[in-house]
Amino acid sequence: MPGFGYYLAFDQKQAFLAFCGNYEINMTKNVLKRGLVQVYTGTGKGKTTAAFGLTWRMLGRGGNVYVFQFLKPADIETGEANLARLISAGTNSRLTLSRADYCWNMAKSHDASQRELTAHKIHDALRQVRQILISGDHDLVILDEILVCYSMKLVSLSDIAALVEQKAEHTELVLTGRGADDQIFQLADLVTRFEEVKHPFNSGVQARAGVDF
Repeated sequence: MPGFGYYLAFDQKQAFLAFCGNYEINMTKNVLKRGLVQVYTGTGKGKTTAAFGLTWRMLGRGGNVYVFQFLKPADIETGEANLARLISAGTNSRLTLSRADYCWNMAKSHDASQRELTAHKIHDALRQVRQILISGDHDLVILDEILVCYSMKLVSLSDIAALVEQKAEHTELVLTGRGADDQIFQLADLVTRFEEVKHPFNSGVQARAGVDF
């Protein structure tokens, strides 16, 4: 293909499996000597998108990536979940995407029993995530929408601080979601605030597959 140094001349699925599953990229045991803490927050679109861009970059360096998506039910279909399943079909998959069997219902956000159930499920997930972080088996761990959990008081500052403190030294930790405050910023090495300037939703454009989910 003129103008490009290379191109893929085989089935797309096989390309993903080869690159992210079966193909062994030259790598040391850990991609990073020291992992940092990143925060993606704000009202603008792109927080989860940016986190998954980082996922792709880490996989390309031979790293292991673990993603937990909070407040998104296990059965919802999204582009990132579909791709994760495709990559995970490889014999040596280095990407794991997990969700829980619950979803935060905004219509019932003031319902005490709903909050209690959701908080219980989230703390079950946090115990799982904590073990992942302590183990050091992953070069990148993304906790998608955990900051929404924080802003809704479903997790505490001390819960998040414990994850930061207990993570393996070489593991990069990314926290996404609206609602981060100065106390969260103090835990992070990098903070990016996504600001909404203009959004097609406000003009009546519905969420689009492949772009918004």
